[in-house]
This record gives sequence, C-alpha cells and structure tokens, in this order.
Amino acid sequence: MDDRRLTLNELTERMHAFVRSKGWYDADTKRPQTPRNLSISLALEAAEILEHFQWNESFDQEALSEELADVALYLLQLASVSGIDLQQAVLDKLEINASREWDTTP
Repeated sequence: MDDRRLTLNELTERMHAFVRSKGWYDADTKRPQTPRNLSISLALEAAEILEHFQWNESFDQEALSEELADVALYLLQLASVSGIDLQQAVLDKLEINASREWDTTP
C-alpha cells in the first residue's frame, strides 16, 4: 500500500472506491449512503472512541487508531454525499475560530 501522504480528495476517492466495491451506492443496497444514515454511523463510531477511555486514561493505540479511521471515513463520506468541500470547511472554521474570544481562565 502506498504510504505517501494523501490529500482529503484522494482519501475521499479511495473511500468512494471501497463503497462502490461493496455495492453500497446501488439502488437496492441495504446500506444506503444518505446524509442521515452516514450521520448516525458517524455518531456511533465516535461513541466507540469513548469506550477506550470509559474507565481509565490508558488505551490500546492500534484499536483507537482503527476507531479514529472509522470516524474519518464516515466524515469524508458524509461531506462528499452532502456536497461539502470538507477541506474548505475546515479552513473556514479555523479562520472563524481564530477570531473568536476564548475563555482561558481555569
């Protein structure tokens, strides 16, 4: 597998290729790739991250890595099927956040 750094667009294309290979874009699929379904899946995968920290601060790095990858893939998929340029959205949000006032007192 190519271990070079991929752009968000390249990662999204790889994700689309995987989804197509499973037939999940087909009209009769049991896993329709709708914004609603992807949002639910994203939330469920994000919750699985919490399981790694439920009772302590230690975690299995490989298992956590897999959960983070699941979240990233669902996020890429959701942005793509919703017509959102995720890279631009992140850049726009960073700009908004930079201009916000943040309470930094303990």
